[in-house]
Formats: sequence, C-alpha cells, structure tokens
Amino acid sequence: MRFFGGDKKLGTMKLRAEALLTELEELTRKHLHEAERLAGLPEATLNAKPDAGGWSALECLEHLNRYGNFYLPEIAKRLDTAKAAPDSVYRSGWLGHYFAESMKPKPKLNRMKTFKSMDPANSTLDGSVISRFIRQQQQLLVLLDRARRVHLGKVKTAISITPLIKLRLGDTLRVVIYHNERHIQQAQRAVERVVN
Repeated sequence: MRFFGGDKKLGTMKLRAEALLTELEELTRKHLHEAERLAGLPEATLNAKPDAGGWSALECLEHLNRYGNFYLPEIAKRLDTAKAAPDSVYRSGWLGHYFAESMKPKPKLNRMKTFKSMDPANSTLDGSVISRFIRQQQQLLVLLDRARRVHLGKVKTAISITPLIKLRLGDTLRVVIYHNERHIQQAQRAVERVVN
C-alpha cells in the first residue's frame, strides 16, 4: 500500500485509493480461500475449542457473519446512493483510522469485549456457517469493485454500535476486512491446536 503520510497527532493517513482497495480485495480473497479450506475439515474439528479457552473456528466465522449481516447491506445501501466521483487519494478520518488500526492483528493481540448479540460462544453451529461466510466474502468482493467508482471519503456509513456515528467508506471497509483478518487468524489457530 502506498502511504503519503498523515497526521500522527490526529491518527490519520493518506494513501492511494486504488492501493487501499487492492489491499482489501487481496485480503478478502485470502479469507475466501481460507474459508474454502476450512470447509473441507471435519465438523468436530471446526467446533473444537482451544484448550486455553476462546472460540472454535466456527464460532469465529459466525461472529464475522453477524457483523457482515449489518455491514454488507449498509455498505451496499450507501453505494447505491453515492454521487461523489472517485478521488485518487484517500484520507482516513481520525476515528475510522483508530477503529481500523485497532482491528488489525498484532503479535500481542489486544482483547476486545464482544457485544452479546455478536458473541457466538456456545452456539450450535454447523458447516452452514462457512457457506454463509463464503457468500459474504463473495458479496464483499463485489462491493469493493463498486467502491472503485465512488469517493471513499465522501460516502459515509453507519457503524454497528450506534447509528449516530458515521465513518468514511474507506475506513468502514478497512474496519470490516481487518476484523475479518483478525478472526480468520483466530480460527486458524483454533484448528491448528486441535489438529496438532
């Protein structure tokens, strides 16, 4: 991704819009591929919880499905009504940049509290969770392609925690896809602990 800078004090960034969308598309394709790989594993493996606690692989994907149920229609709705032509440079907002960076996986992850409605712990889950996640990733790829034709900074979306806060589309896409990356990695670790 080509960064041009930003404001460290405000916690923003400036980069090429096409570079951002390409990075997010590559991550989404990676998530799609990983979900297809997980679909080939036994359901018992996918439902097994790590010894140290935490979610099973299916719980990780169900958590992402629940967020996708909010964000994908929200993004689609905003793209449907977008009027501003695309700009080659994307400037994040300080709040959106903060949310996106907090979602990025790090070597030592910061644990986050999950809203009860988004917490899949102890749910009865089966392979349909993966099928739904795959469909959502395919839909997300279509939305990323559509986002190339709008202004990523002028189109605003609501967020799942409150309709009162709006983020720039570029930041919303980063939040959703970095969140996906975070929990795809968690699902991989859960499976690895069971298999190894």
